[in-house]
Formats: sequence, structure tokens, C-alpha cells
Amino acid sequence: MKAIILARVSTEEQKEAGNSLPAQITRLKTYCKQKGFTIEKEYSFDESAYKTKRDDFDKILDYLKSSKEKIVVCFDKVDRFSRNVFDKRVSYLYELAMRDKIELHFTSDNLIITPNISATEKFHFGMNLGLAKYYSDAISDNVKRANETKIKKQEWAGWAPIGYQNTEDEKGTKDIEVDLLRSPYIIKMFEMYATGNYSLRQVMDEMNKLGLKSKSKSPKPMTISMIDHTLKNPFYYGMMRIKGELYPHKYPPLITKQLFDKAQAVSAGWHKKPFKYASKPFIFRGLIKCAECGCTITPETSKGLNYYSCTNYHKVHPKRLYVKEEELLAPIYDLLDY
Repeated sequence: MKAIILARVSTEEQKEAGNSLPAQITRLKTYCKQKGFTIEKEYSFDESAYKTKRDDFDKILDYLKSSKEKIVVCFDKVDRFSRNVFDKRVSYLYELAMRDKIELHFTSDNLIITPNISATEKFHFGMNLGLAKYYSDAISDNVKRANETKIKKQEWAGWAPIGYQNTEDEKGTKDIEVDLLRSPYIIKMFEMYATGNYSLRQVMDEMNKLGLKSKSKSPKPMTISMIDHTLKNPFYYGMMRIKGELYPHKYPPLITKQLFDKAQAVSAGWHKKPFKYASKPFIFRGLIKCAECGCTITPETSKGLNYYSCTNYHKVHPKRLYVKEEELLAPIYDLLDY
């Protein structure tokens, strides 16, 4: 009989040798060999069994749906299958097993799900799912308590925002300190934007010119979205935002609350500024559309000349073509001369 084997680890368990992907794969292969199963496919992935969206697992379901023959589906344990008894995937695979379309084998739990399983085996399966869910709920409770403790101590639990850096001393005590290299740029960023004289793009251009880089493993120039996120982060004046709520933190602030509020006021009022498009030297602005796709023809200036091109919003044109304003004016001049 054909079989597929599935090994899964969640992030918290990757360091556990007994539950590592290679260890699971080895046990599952040995099991299939002992049973005489032919391994059709082998899946291994790092994906939580407790989250609603499980993309990798859903691909396996699609494969089982398309299969026209009975397949043995092998997991190491029930908790490698799911830790959520309300997961629709659990009920779907269980239903397939009850219809004798597949067999579910949980090798380390010594459990096989087929239409002929006894009430005791059903109870065993249900208990394992329940215990798996309890384990996940217990982890969630521990994380919540740890986060609540950190909030009371005014400590940030995650990765420090740009302008600060995560540190760890010889004893393994973790902390957050001001990044002496990047913090001056963050202060300048707020000071520039709070004047109301600079757009996000202008602030970004200035930061990139000064050499400010992201904190990623491969530092990259700042983007507009990074600038916007930074300017809206209350961490810099002494508050940390957690699930929409603000809590004070113990780390040195980089700016004052007053400067932060000025930047927010500029951001809120930026889109209300009147733009005098009519003052710009584009004769056909908003007047013409593409004859092929119907999209707006937009103007721009390059090297002192005005050009028009289709926005190509509908992706009709393989290449964007530019037409000089003088060429568009030519037939109009000819008509007027006539």
C-alpha cells in the first residue's frame, strides 16, 4: 500500500532532538518499512498545528483529495497532526479514514484510525487530541503571564526598534540600550518631519543620504514604509504599544512627547493639504485617455521636456511608451492654422 509521511515541528520545539524533523522522518521511514508500505511522498515542515492558516498542511489535503486510491497517512504522534480539536482539517481527515479512503497511522502512539477501530481506540485518539490542545493552551498561558510580568517591569519583550539595540551580558541577562550609531538619525527624522516642511519621501531620501540602514541581517536603505512606521512608534518617547494599548517602558527616550505629537499632527494633516495641479505646466493633465485600454494618460517632466504616457493600470501594453507634449500639440496647431 502507498503511504505518505508527515513530519512537523513548531518553532518552540525545533531545539528538541526527539521531535526534530530528521528524527521524525527516521522513525516514520522505519515504520513504513516494517509495515511494507511504499512511501509515495515525504513532507516535512515547520508550521504550527495550532494556527488557523496552515498553508503547507493544506497542500497535503489537496493531494489526498486528488488521489484515486487508498493511502496510508503516517504521523509520528497525534500532536504532530493537530493541537486543535476544533480544526476542520482534523474532522476532514478523520472522515476520510471513516470512509476507508485513507488510514491514519500515529506511529509513536501505536494508534491506527480506520473504520473498524474500537470505542477504546476512538477514546484514545480523542484523549490525545485533547492533551495536545491542553499543552498548547498551557504554553499560551505561560507566554501571557511572562508578557504581563514584563509589562509590570516596564520591559519590552520583542526586538528593539531601530535606534535601540538588544544586548546580553555575560550572565545571559537580556536588556535594551540606546543604539549610539543609529539614534541620532531617529531624532533628526522626527525633527525634520515635525516641521511640516518635509514629506515622508524627503525624510527617507535624507536618511539614506546620511547612511541610515535597517537592522536586518542584511542592512538595507530605509523605505517610506519604514520611515512612516518609525515616526508613528511611541517607543521613542517612552511608551510601548502592545495590542493597541500603551504602557510605559524603562528605557531612555530619544525624543519628547511634544515632538512626537507634532509629528503625528503633521501626518494627520498631510493629506488635507491643497495641491495646485493647475499651476504645473502640463497642458493635457486629466484631459486624455489611452485609446487602447482607456487608462489615464499622465504627464511628467524629464530634462526640461514634458512627456505623456499611459498608466497601463490594466497591464495591456507590454512596454510603456512616452510621447512629447509637442507631438500631442502638433495636430491641434494644424487645426487652428487651418
